[in-house]
Amino acid sequence: MKTITTVAVVVAISIAACSASTEHLPNTGDSALFRSASVPAELQPYSLQPGDSLSIRFYRNPELDQDVVIRPDGMISLPFVDEVRAAGRSPKELDEDLTRRFTGELATPDVAVIVQQFAGHKVYVGGEVGSQGMVPMTGQITLYQAIQEAGGFLTTAHRGTVIVVRRSTDGQVVSRKVNLKRVQDGSDLGEDVYLAPYDVVWVPRSAIGDANVWVQQYIRDLLPINPGIAIGR
Repeated sequence: MKTITTVAVVVAISIAACSASTEHLPNTGDSALFRSASVPAELQPYSLQPGDSLSIRFYRNPELDQDVVIRPDGMISLPFVDEVRAAGRSPKELDEDLTRRFTGELATPDVAVIVQQFAGHKVYVGGEVGSQGMVPMTGQITLYQAIQEAGGFLTTAHRGTVIVVRRSTDGQVVSRKVNLKRVQDGSDLGEDVYLAPYDVVWVPRSAIGDANVWVQQYIRDLLPINPGIAIGR
C-alpha cells in the first residue's frame, strides 16, 4: 500500500510540472486591439448587431414605414432598395445610407433609424469559472468583471494565464494572455483589459488542479487507496 501511494503522489507531481502548457501559448495579433482597463473608457457609437429590432421611419412617406430585425447575415430588406447591410454600422450611418439610396426613389427622403430592441452584446466565458456561458455586455466590461459575472474563479483556475480570443476587423483571430493574479492582488490593475462583443474568454486549469483531478480519477477511484494514509507510512 505504501508503494502505491508513493507512486500516485510522484505521478501527480510529474503531471503538475508539465500541465501548465498555457504558459507557453503565444500572444498573437496587434496588442493594440486589447485596450487596458487602466485607460479611461471612451463611449463609442452603438454598432448594430444581428437580432437588433429596428424601426425605419419615412416622415414624408409614412406608407413605407417598416419594422425589421437584422438577420444573422447582417442584412435587412426594404422596398425599392432591397438588401441593405445594417450590422456593424451605427444607426446614424445606416440612416445616411438609406437616405442616399432612397434619394432616387423619393422626392424628399426623410429617413430615421430607431433601435426598438437591442439583441445585446455578449462575450463567452469558459473553463474554470463558476458558470460557463454567455455573459451579457450592458456597457464597457473588463475581463475580470466578466469572469466575476460568470461566477468567479474556481479553486482549480490558472489565474496567471487567462486567454482572450478576438476576431479583428479584417477577420483574423487574435489572442492575448492576461495575468489576472496581478489584478486580484492589486499589483497591476493595468493588466486587466476591456472586452469586445463576442470575445471568447478561457480560464485554464491550474497545474495542481490537473494533478488533483488525475489522482481522483485514476488513483483514488480505481485503486484501493485510503486517502488518509500519509506518505511514508
